Amino acid sequence: MKEKESAFTSHERTSLTPRVPAGGEPGNRRRELSEQSKRKRTGKMYSNANLRLATLQNQLSSSSPLSDGAKFLQAADRLGFKVEPNVRRAIFESSPVVALESTIITHGMPYPQNVQTAKEVEGIIVRHGAVPATIAILKGIPCIGLSVDELEELGQNGSNFTKTARRDISHVVARKGNGATTVSATMFFAAKVGIHIFVTGGIGGVHRGGENTMDVSSDLTELGRTPVAVICAGIKSILDIPRTLEYLETQGVPVVGYGVEEFPAFFTRKSGCKVPCRVSTPNECAEVIVTSLALELQGGVLVGVPIPEEHAAAAQPIELAIERALQEAKEQDVSGSAITPFLLKRVSELTGGASLGANIELMEGRMPRARMCEDESAGSSVAK
Repeated sequence: MKEKESAFTSHERTSLTPRVPAGGEPGNRRRELSEQSKRKRTGKMYSNANLRLATLQNQLSSSSPLSDGAKFLQAADRLGFKVEPNVRRAIFESSPVVALESTIITHGMPYPQNVQTAKEVEGIIVRHGAVPATIAILKGIPCIGLSVDELEELGQNGSNFTKTARRDISHVVARKGNGATTVSATMFFAAKVGIHIFVTGGIGGVHRGGENTMDVSSDLTELGRTPVAVICAGIKSILDIPRTLEYLETQGVPVVGYGVEEFPAFFTRKSGCKVPCRVSTPNECAEVIVTSLALELQGGVLVGVPIPEEHAAAAQPIELAIERALQEAKEQDVSGSAITPFLLKRVSELTGGASLGANIELMEGRMPRARMCEDESAGSSVAK
């Protein structure tokens, strides 16, 4: 083999070796030129895309951002809510709005006292410079703020309205039904449209015997996860108030007594249960609410404003009526969402209407405090 190789001259060996182009193997040069052209086109494409993105970013940053109110209204429209015009304007302008539940109209009082009280409560809010927003579901549409005719419909046809807590919202909306919102559902809808103050008579809680039945109102869990301040006359006295306050502590809910050392008990001013936080003025109350929102504690605040002395029902007759009503509920196998309306109705009957009168007065008595707290919250430096 070596002899054969040596037989070739150096010139012949060179001439037999394939000539390789400068770019490598034959055809590689064409591919390289193609890749270079592709990289140039791709680079230009990315450059143009970056330019368009930069232009868009500049346009977005130079345009006026939506106000918080506008953002909430935009979300409400997307979710299919119907926002009453006065409420819509107030939310857009970040003016004071106070949310109200509708179950007290359909299930808490008889007609026509229910409608009369609802109108008076809304009137008190208006006279104090805020906008009332009674919340309900009508024909499957969540309504934030109701007309006079709609309030009348709730009052007259309460039996046709489903008592609607958070768990019931999707069902009522899906079947295009009518729903009267409880505390939990009202808080849910209020938070969705940026309303942070909600006033009611009394909140739900742990039912008596709840250690056996596990009957605990969804009002309490809603207070633990929805940033709305609930101003009320206390925990309904038909409930287990000490256990309710323990449950609220577990949920991390600030419990505030307005001008009192004991948390009020709905019909009566005292419950025997001390409050962890006492405030004496609307400004102090507002600071607690606004600070809770600013810290993003992801929950609400419960403020107890007791019924005025002159309208408070005597504790002993109320307690006796409650005990009898509870016994009747047990005998008639009343439970679940039906038990609270049953107990309130029977207590009113057994006290000769004294509890109903107290209920009306305590609803109306909460309004000035709610309005002042809302006004102070809106103007607080913490909120800004």
